[in-house]
Amino acid sequence: MGCGSGGCSTGGGCSGGCSSGGCNKLNTYDWLAEMDLPPHMKPFDIVEVQFKGTRKEFYKANNLNDFFINEYVVVEVENGYDIGKVNLKGELVRLQLKKYNRSEFDTDFKKILRKANEADITKHKENKELEVPTMYKARSIAMELGLSMKLSDVEYQGDRRKATFFYTADERVDFRELIKKLADSFKVRIEMRQIGYRQEAARLGGIGSCGRELCCSTWLTDFKLVNTSAARYQNLSLNPLKLSGQCGKLKCCLNFELDSYLEALKEFPDENNISLTFEDNRVYKQVKTDILKRVMWFAPFTEAGGEWLNLPVAEVRNIQSLNRKGEFPPLLVQEKKQLKTEKGELEFKNDMGTGSLTRLDERDRKRKGKGNNRPQQGQGPRNQNPPKVQQDRPQGERPVADNKPQDNRNRPPQNNRNNRPNRPYNNPNRNNPNKPKPENPT
Repeated sequence: MGCGSGGCSTGGGCSGGCSSGGCNKLNTYDWLAEMDLPPHMKPFDIVEVQFKGTRKEFYKANNLNDFFINEYVVVEVENGYDIGKVNLKGELVRLQLKKYNRSEFDTDFKKILRKANEADITKHKENKELEVPTMYKARSIAMELGLSMKLSDVEYQGDRRKATFFYTADERVDFRELIKKLADSFKVRIEMRQIGYRQEAARLGGIGSCGRELCCSTWLTDFKLVNTSAARYQNLSLNPLKLSGQCGKLKCCLNFELDSYLEALKEFPDENNISLTFEDNRVYKQVKTDILKRVMWFAPFTEAGGEWLNLPVAEVRNIQSLNRKGEFPPLLVQEKKQLKTEKGELEFKNDMGTGSLTRLDERDRKRKGKGNNRPQQGQGPRNQNPPKVQQDRPQGERPVADNKPQDNRNRPPQNNRNNRPNRPYNNPNRNNPNKPKPENPT
């Protein structure tokens, strides 16, 4: 449950400064932990306890001095007890209650029974190990019953009397038969809880397309509605594969910078597909917009492959006002910046200290050349004998071959493999292998 990288502070809670991006889900840094309360104030007696995933609940503690941050405690639940970890205590819990729209004077807060001993922690670890095989078996039972639902997670209660199954489904599911079979298989009380796709991604966690942990599993708790208009305002391509997150819905991060884009769009003209007219009736059409840089790009309407213009928004508005008056300003085309060298052409610049780009090819050619000139075993060097000089031959007319068919009937047979004469094999023991070999004469 804790951080393995050592980025957590045991006294002040988890600050989320671990190398993995977050040592726990929905971290809360207690920045008031090292401050003493005034003498006239009593310590806040409600503690925030964290369970598996992102589930957190509030419990009353009789003595706050007995419990510390990141310590396992045994809490009171219906029909038994559960085991959780102290996530936050003190005055920050009062602010957390306001966030969840709860009052500190409510009477429905359950109590913290005691600290968790070694037996409780051992049982808690055993419950964790049982979750994976329980999930696989429950999924197979749901598939046998033909239920259109996806079991995403399971959580055992601390005393192992109840198991809560979390599932997602598009339609209403009748899982009464499923509950009976699960209760007979695991011998516990079964609770089915339906969650949304965003809540499922928050419980399971994962890595997003940005390379970091999912926002919903680390710090995001409020899931706001995300529309495709947020992608249009930011000039993003309406590709569902790129705009969708791990949950299959639109990414929550589309709303993070939306306010900045809407504020910047107020400076741009309200019209779409703006056209600007310069002198000599040269018309330029809008092709691209950089919202954050406040720059608009225009391409010539009558020329194919002409030079584009990048104009600030203020200058575009000024040219529009001149066009409405019938005035056409001169066209100032920006010259291209050309890179020039001493030789008049681009050369490769070695900034990293490496050699030529073709150095590996030259080394391979040298190796191949050395391998071809190596003498074989039992032979001398290949270039030992000088090459024969071809003598000058008189270049006369070559005889023309007759196209008549040749008569090969009286031609003697050639000495090929099929027409070779049978030669005796000079082996004295060929026909009698048991006959002793003759001794060699001395």
